Formats: sequence, structure tokens, C-alpha cells
Amino acid sequence: MLKQLSHWFLTLLFCFSFTSVFSSDDSEIYAKKGIIDLRKHDFSKNAKVKGEWFFYWNQLIAPSNSLPPGGLLVNFPLKWTDYKTNGKTLPSVGYASYTSKLLLPHDSAVYTLLIPPTYSSYKFFINNRLVAVNGKVTTSPKGFVPHFQTKLVNLNSTNDTIILTLQVANYAHSKGGTMDPLIIGRKENLELKKDRSDAIILILTGCLIMGGFFFLALFLVGRRDNAILFFALFSILYSYRIIGTESYVLHSLFPNISWFLSIRLEYFSLFSSIGLFTLYNRFLFPQDVNKYIVRTVVTICISFSLATIFFSPFIFTQLINPFLFVCLFCLTYTPYVYLLAYKRKRPGAIYTIASTLVLVLIFSLTLFRYWRLIDHHQILNFFGYISIFFLQSLALSHRVSFALRRAKKEAETGLIAKSEFLSTMSHEIRTPLNSVIGVTHLLLKNSPREDQKEQLDIMLFSANNLLAIVNDILDYNKIEAGKISFENIKMDISKLAQNLISSQLSFADDKGIELRLNLDKNLSPHLKGDPTRLHQILSNLVHNAIKFTQKGFVELGIVVKNSNDNKQTLYFYVKDSGIGISKEKQDIIFDQFTQADSSTSRSFGGTGLGLAICKRILELQHSELRLESEENKGSTFFFTHTFEKETVLENSSSADQTVFDKKTDLEGAHILLVEDNIMNVYIAKAFLEKWGAIMDVAANGKESLEKLDINKHQLILMDLHMPIMDGYEATKQMRKMGVKLPIIALTANLPSDVEYELEKAEMDDIVVKPFLPEELLNKTLKHINKN
Repeated sequence: MLKQLSHWFLTLLFCFSFTSVFSSDDSEIYAKKGIIDLRKHDFSKNAKVKGEWFFYWNQLIAPSNSLPPGGLLVNFPLKWTDYKTNGKTLPSVGYASYTSKLLLPHDSAVYTLLIPPTYSSYKFFINNRLVAVNGKVTTSPKGFVPHFQTKLVNLNSTNDTIILTLQVANYAHSKGGTMDPLIIGRKENLELKKDRSDAIILILTGCLIMGGFFFLALFLVGRRDNAILFFALFSILYSYRIIGTESYVLHSLFPNISWFLSIRLEYFSLFSSIGLFTLYNRFLFPQDVNKYIVRTVVTICISFSLATIFFSPFIFTQLINPFLFVCLFCLTYTPYVYLLAYKRKRPGAIYTIASTLVLVLIFSLTLFRYWRLIDHHQILNFFGYISIFFLQSLALSHRVSFALRRAKKEAETGLIAKSEFLSTMSHEIRTPLNSVIGVTHLLLKNSPREDQKEQLDIMLFSANNLLAIVNDILDYNKIEAGKISFENIKMDISKLAQNLISSQLSFADDKGIELRLNLDKNLSPHLKGDPTRLHQILSNLVHNAIKFTQKGFVELGIVVKNSNDNKQTLYFYVKDSGIGISKEKQDIIFDQFTQADSSTSRSFGGTGLGLAICKRILELQHSELRLESEENKGSTFFFTHTFEKETVLENSSSADQTVFDKKTDLEGAHILLVEDNIMNVYIAKAFLEKWGAIMDVAANGKESLEKLDINKHQLILMDLHMPIMDGYEATKQMRKMGVKLPIIALTANLPSDVEYELEKAEMDDIVVKPFLPEELLNKTLKHINKN
């Protein structure tokens, strides 16, 4: 599809170019022996006047109603620096006059004359009347003022015979004389031609400037790609070549602009834009461009550009001819680079090749126009420039999109790698933590001395802190990956809050802090939501409040804000009398890995992830965690959340709940433990045998199939990650064999990460390592009693 579009685009462009080259709205009229005869000319087309004029070197001929004698017949327009007299070329500095006789039709039409700029000042007379001035014409450098501007003048003469006198002076440029032919036409036609020409130039200039600034903004606020930067600078700088040369529209808009400034901008924009375009190609296809060629071209461009700044116009305007060879070289080398890039399948190369074909056409026409071999074809140039910049913009856009796709792919790969790393880290850290926490619990059960108990409590506290940090990192990773999900099940928020306070009570007592619970008496015990996530949020907020409070109190409050038959809106708050947070730092504490003060983490510990996790979990449930705090006076974290009410049946039974009102042991229960880690085996056996269970151990899934005795074993504790055969496969094999025994998974992964695989393998429950002894006992008793 792309090739077809490119083919039709180029075909259309070349067809348009040929029709443009061979068609013109002007016809050429040649003066003979100083007489321009337009009496029989069809003025439906403008007359471009060339041919023989009288030339007077070093003379400013006074205007009159007749041709003065003594002139040399020359071909007009004439740069006198190209004219030889007595075998010598005339110097660029000096002054001269051009005269001719104009014969017009004898009718009532109003005719207008378009006078192009000259090198580099002029006075134009119709008969003996001064009608146009560009700069200041003098016979010496003193008082001389150069200026370039295209002007329109009306031929307001009652006679059909007019004497045209053009006085030209130059003391600043390396060229002297006239550039382009005069154009004569009906007033309405010629004014329309000039207005249309100026409009095209202004539109094209605006397109280049806007495009340039767009890509410059893209570079500044987006990807710092040097190719984008140099293309933006090239577009902006080259726009001066459109508006500040040829017909010099800029000078018409700002007639008082300094010629010495504008001529420097004219040449500087040419020299530097070629260098910028070369650097653009260098960064667009860095592997396909010869860096030595780029360095040489850029050095030449910089040297020429510096010359326009520090030398006089008379010197740097002479650099244009040698610089044309640089342009011709770039014109041949650039297509070679683009073809090489296309061959090597570089992103966007197809567009640059298309733009090169247009570039060759436009630049060739520009050269032919500079050498005065062809006339200026403005419409063709307009569409040509638009096509070049459009195609180069497509190449850059394709490059950016390609880079973004590649970055997206790398980010996705990195995310997968990060998830896998965190999953592995979770398992590898939790496994030794299981041993540390398990052994600590065992030692605490063996009546240690008071000093030993204190040390064991510190060890258990540190191990639990490490486990909390690991859980925070994994939780945040899951939230960032968009893998978090929420349950909507029955829960009793009052009991959840009471249990939470009970679990934090020892922490508060150790610090001598009063821990309060304020529950609204209208709080319904039958609400639906995600008790795990709610507990995580409130536990984090209460734990933080205790951690950052040295004395006083911490209060958890739940207040009913609104209630009806279907829903209940609750206001949760955690208030403390702790260190507080200054107003300027209240916005940053919800950022990940951030605390209000860098010294805080050293004084109180923590990763700075807890609040970020709480905030994000609430946002995903369309709620918002807020803060009111004053430094050294305490803080209040609060949020509101609406819960659905659970429908309660009048004769609801709680028979499905397994409640252990009194301690129940595992005396005589046969349990098969499938675990490859020796320390995990030691910890699990120590607890289970202490509770009276009889243990058999298998080191992997394959061995468990061999050791399993359905007539003896009442429960299987199955590790998920083992060599030879993992827990998933062993469980599937057992279910295929018709084994109905309850199987509890042992894993260091989070339950949500493995729940789908557990369901596929038909496992009954899960215990997460490092496990709490009470959790292991309760789940073991629950499934043995069921069985």
C-alpha cells in the first residue's frame, strides 16, 4: 500500500512539474535597439521585458523624454560584472544607467510595471518623473544605501511612448547591475500576480516555521532525539530563504530593515541550513552516513557562516559560487545515504527516498534559475518544498513511533523480567524467613530465660518487619502492573477493626501509647467488600501512626455517614498525637519510596511504600485517602467508602463455619509433608509433631506419589516448587488416581498469584510461608475434621 501511495504521489508531482515548467502566465518580449514595442501585445498575459537596452557605465543619465546618445546596446537584464568592455570585465563597485523606449497600445487600460531588486540600489524614472526608489543611488560610497525590494508602479502617462530610465549603484555587493527582467501588464493582472506570489511565500514560510517549532517542542518535552532537533532548526532557519530572498517579501513587510543585516541573514541561512541538514542526516541514519564526510561539510558550512558574520558583504557574497559545489555534492550524497538506509531497512527510509526525488528536482530548478537558464516557477517550488518537508516529517514521525514501539516492547520485557524477579525474590526470601520465624516461635515455646526471650522477641520483630517490606514491594508491583483485583464478599467491619486493634496492641504497649477504637453503634455487621484490602489499609495506617508517635494516643474510628436499605457509607479515620507532617511535605508522602523527611526512615524505618499502596488501592475503589496534619501536633488520615449491604436470612445457620472454641490437638493424625527444603521440613515437623501429628516426609512430588497411603494419611501438605516434580503436577496426578484427601499448598508466593493454578490442580487450601503457627494449626485441624 505504501509503495502504491508513493508511486502515485511521485507520478502526480512529476506530471505537475512538467506542466509547470512548460506553462507560464507571462510571455517574453524582447526589445530591439532599445525599443520595447508592446502595441500589438496580447495583455491577457503579462510581458516579461528582455532584450537590447542602452547601457551607460559610470553615468547617471538624467531622465528625459527621449533616449540620450552614447549608450552601449546590452542584453537586459545585465549584471555589469558579467560585461566586458575593451577586453576587461567591469568592476562590481560603481554606478550605471539603463534606458529604453516603451511603446504601449493606444487604449484606456491602466498598465503597471513590476520592478525587481537590483544590485544593490536604484532609481527608476518614467520620462522625467521619478516613480520608484530602492536605497540611495550615489556616485561614490559616501551616502550610498543599498536595499532589496520588489515594487509595483503605475505607468500613468497620457502618451503611448514612454522613456524608461533606470539608475543603479553598488558599493556593497560582489555583483552589480540588474537581476531580473521588468514585467509590464494590466494593473489588475499584475497586482493579482504579486499578491498571489506574496501569499504563497508567506504560507510556505509559516508552514516551515510552525513545523520547525513543533519538532523543537517535541524535542524539548519529548524524546531528546538529535535528528528531531536539527530538522527543527533547519526548518526554522530555512524559512528565511523563502521570505527573505528572491522577491524579498520580508523587505516589503519591514521596509526599514537594515540591508546589511538582511544580506547576512540571507547568506547565513543558506550556509548554515545545509550544515544543519547534513547533521540531521547524520543523526537520522547514523550507521549509514560517513562521519568524515559529515565533518567536512559541516566544517565548511560553519566557516562560511562565520564569514557572513565577521566579513563585509562584498567578501562573503563571493562565497556563493564555491558553495554551490558543496550543495551539488550534498545533493548527490544524500540520495546515496537514503538508498543505503532503505536497503538496510531503516525506519522511515522510504519517505526520505521520496523526498530526495523531489529535492533533486527543486534544487535543480533553483540552480537553473540562479544561472538564469529558466524562469522562476513558484507553484512548483511551493508544492516541492511542502512535499520535501512533509515527507521528512513523516520519516521523523515514523522514527519516533518506531522508537516508541521499541521502548514499549523493552518496557514490557522489563516489566515481565521485574515481575519474574520479584516472584523469585519473594520465594527465595520467604523461604529462609520461614525458617527464622519458625525457629524463633519454637524457641519462644521452650520457656527461654528472660534475657533470651527479649532477644528472641527482637529477632521475631525484625523478621516480621522484613516480611512486611517484601509484601509491600510485591503489592506495589502488582498494583503498578494492573493485576490487583478486589473481592466483594460478606464481612463484619466491627470484628475486623477489633481484631486489627488486638494485633497492634502489643506494639502500642511497648511504646507506652494508648490505642483507641471508636465504632459507630449504627455500623452494620453485614456489609460486602474486600476485607483483606480494607484490613491492609487500616493496618498500615494504624501501624504507621503507632510508629511515628512517641507518646499520647492512636485512635481508629469508623463512623456511619449515610445509610439506607442497600448501602452504607462509612468514614474511616486514624488519628494520632505523633510528630505530624508539615504542610509543604504533605503532598509528597503519598509518593512511592518517599517519607516526609529523609531522616525519618533512619529514625523509624520503613520503605515509604505503605501510604502509596493504601492511596492506590483506595483510588482503584473510587475513594481517596486524605490527610490533616500539623507539625509536632499529630496527624489524621481519613477516607470515606460506600459498601453494599448483605441480605441476611432470618434462619441463617452458622453450621458451615468451623469454630474452635477450645484447643484441639492433632493427636494421632497422619500427615504427609511434601517439601524439598530441609529447614522448612524441620519447622513444619517440629510444630505438627508438637501438636501430636504423625509425620511422613517426601522430598518431591514424585516421591510423594510413592509414599502416599490413602488408608493411613489424613492430610497432605504440598510445597508448590520442588525439583523432579512440582506440587501442581503431583496434585494433578493424585486427583487422577482418585485421591480425595485434602491437600494444602505450601508456598512463598502470594495467594492471588497462584490461585488460578491451585484451582486447576484441585488443591483445597493454601498456607503462605513464612506461616504463623496458629494459621497452620487452624487450617490443618479444619481439613482433618472435615475429612
